[in-house]
Amino acid sequence: MPDDKKIIDPLDADFDAVAKKVVTPATPFTHENKDLSPVSGQVPATPKQLKLDLGIEVEKVVGGIEMGVLENGIPYLTQRGLAEMTGAARSTIFEITQEWQEAQATDVWRGRMVYFHDYLSKVGFDETFLFIEITKDGSPHYAYPDMVCMAMVEYFAFEAKSTNETAVTNFRNLARYGLQKFIYDALGYVPEDPWKLFNARVSLLKDSVPAGYFSVFKESTGLVVDLINAGLPVNQHTVPDGSVGGTWGRYWTANNLADKHGERIDYPHYFPPEYPQSASNPQPAKAYPNAAWPDFQNWFRTIYLRTKYPNYILKKAKLLPGGAEEARELAAMYEPTAIEQKK
Repeated sequence: MPDDKKIIDPLDADFDAVAKKVVTPATPFTHENKDLSPVSGQVPATPKQLKLDLGIEVEKVVGGIEMGVLENGIPYLTQRGLAEMTGAARSTIFEITQEWQEAQATDVWRGRMVYFHDYLSKVGFDETFLFIEITKDGSPHYAYPDMVCMAMVEYFAFEAKSTNETAVTNFRNLARYGLQKFIYDALGYVPEDPWKLFNARVSLLKDSVPAGYFSVFKESTGLVVDLINAGLPVNQHTVPDGSVGGTWGRYWTANNLADKHGERIDYPHYFPPEYPQSASNPQPAKAYPNAAWPDFQNWFRTIYLRTKYPNYILKKAKLLPGGAEEARELAAMYEPTAIEQKK
């Protein structure tokens, strides 16, 4: 191994020193590889991946490896960082990314895609793309989640036709330490209290609804508590009461419930300053007559939770560390048949 090659030992007590020990490829990237993409030093894996309304909590280059954490807590490596970690050329990472997309589209798994399919299926990853596309400084940005990165490191360490010492060393160290913990510690990232934003909204909206009326936000807090306990990040990107309120409002109008219970009224709804939605405070929200509360509860339990809520959660799959599989589990939380099957 060349003397100038850096090796990482994540068990080192001094993480600043640890970061400087990152294994990097002995052979430098060619000029051709460096010019593969003008976007954050990454190759555009595909122009068809939908961008998420999901920001970057923190991103840095540590020991030559570009890494970060998304707002929902998912740790990631950029395409450049993944190439450094595996000792592979970025063009090879790009090729694997394209091959995965093609195999997902055809459900035909050949060559190295058999390995990636088997590995990622076991950890519950079955997404169309190996990366999460987000927007950084107005441009596409490709974040490869930790489970994909570990699959790549292990592949180049033991499965590829031409394995390399960079991947072998990093795999052994990360197998002991864990890539998520490595990235968190390297960036000094501490996951935020999952209840912080929800509690801020509860405190701000306390007693905001006029007497004689109820709000959808207050009546749906039980659902939000269940989702937070289940691991869904409830923040500015996930506002379950918005889904409940919009769906209930359409049901109210379609069934002429004002004729039965009286008119609903507007009241000022405020978001805490931590939410970007607070820029347009106060926002008009609907309060419903207390007489309609039994009808709302019946609708919520028998219609919304069983027929509307699953679709809402499945659309949030990309926000969950477990992806589509975790979203399907959350979608079945209120389905008696699914619950019985788990027993």
